[in-house]
Amino acid sequence: SRFRWLLKMTVLVLALGIVFYMFRSESFQAVFSTLKPEPPHPLGVQGLKLLPEKRLRDLFTYDGIWLFPKNQCKCEVTNGQGGYNFEDAYGQRDLPAVKARRQAEFEHFQRRERLPRPPPLLAQPNLPFGYPVYGVEVMPLHTIPIPGLQFEGPEDPVYKVTLTASLGTLNTLADIPDSVVQGRGQKQLTISTSDRKLLKFILQHMTYTSTGYQHHMVDMVSLESKSSVAKFPVTIRHPVMPKLYDPGPERKLRNLVTIATKTFLRPHKFMTMLRSIREYYPDLTVIVADDSKKPLNIEDSHVEYYTMPFGKGWFAGRNLAISQVTTKYVLWVDDDFLFNNKTKIEVLVDVLEKTELDVVGGSVLGNVFQFKLLLEQSENGDCLHKRKGSFQPLEGFPSCVLTSGVVNFFLAHTERLQRVGFDPRLQRVAHS
Repeated sequence: SRFRWLLKMTVLVLALGIVFYMFRSESFQAVFSTLKPEPPHPLGVQGLKLLPEKRLRDLFTYDGIWLFPKNQCKCEVTNGQGGYNFEDAYGQRDLPAVKARRQAEFEHFQRRERLPRPPPLLAQPNLPFGYPVYGVEVMPLHTIPIPGLQFEGPEDPVYKVTLTASLGTLNTLADIPDSVVQGRGQKQLTISTSDRKLLKFILQHMTYTSTGYQHHMVDMVSLESKSSVAKFPVTIRHPVMPKLYDPGPERKLRNLVTIATKTFLRPHKFMTMLRSIREYYPDLTVIVADDSKKPLNIEDSHVEYYTMPFGKGWFAGRNLAISQVTTKYVLWVDDDFLFNNKTKIEVLVDVLEKTELDVVGGSVLGNVFQFKLLLEQSENGDCLHKRKGSFQPLEGFPSCVLTSGVVNFFLAHTERLQRVGFDPRLQRVAHS
């Protein structure tokens, strides 16, 4: 019986030992499984960061200037170079009103130039890339972030993405080792990582730098991963530079409009016109270009008189006259016109102030000289068709229409008229 009891106790202890061993084994396995380290993150999830500002300045500085997008630039004077702060031209008391007028003129300029341009059009992620379709612009030698770059490809042990440019270089603001990003500051940049989040972070902070002084060029940047290829355009060009005119605190007409004309061998006609102008607009500046043989003697402090070689021509005189205009608008008149109580320059100004048009024409003895120009294109040359009439009414001005041609009594934006100019080979006969 004692032997049986010892046998039973041995079996019980053995069974308890097996159970205890299995329990410990499972426990240790569970503990070790919780302590097993996860695959290391290249930077750690919390370690994704951007390059410090000093490093960015080193990367994207040209000739001592940091050509990188920022909220506010600072006009610093370095290396003994002179500098000017244009605000100093105004007294502190006048400066707020000057800035308000400048803002109003700038907003009008933006409406006319359709600025600011729409933001880049982004293609939503589609296996495997998201990228900008249109609207990425950079100034020559400047750097911009590339918007909208995303990766939505399938899971992969290693992700490899290559970007290639032809007119600029590529970089990333992500602060990561060169083993992950190869080709920083080169035309081809390759990202290679097993971390999907890191790949997305790098793509979100890619930059493009224009490396040459090209103007209005387009670089097609490619984005590749395995057999998938996407391309998007980067336009390299200077922005439209605003040329603003100060209408003065009271916005008087003489600060907005200059009258310009060309005369030839009919001084009596010009003097008669000048007297009619002074009856209704006594202080408007009148600029005269004259290619007659004998100069005129004009006693009027608001007249600027310029002589030309004899018979130089109609459009040559126009170019000379408008080149001297310093107001926002110029009113062109022929030298045989007469102003009367129905001549309202203010009405023409109102049209240009409230629209994006460059020129508004008036009426001379009921003649508005309207016609339409229609361009027909073909491979072997184009046809320019002229038709009577107008295209459509001008919204907001029921008595005005949109047309291609106007009579030689018109108000125009000075900057635009000076930019277009007139062909000096047309000497005797011409219309606007």
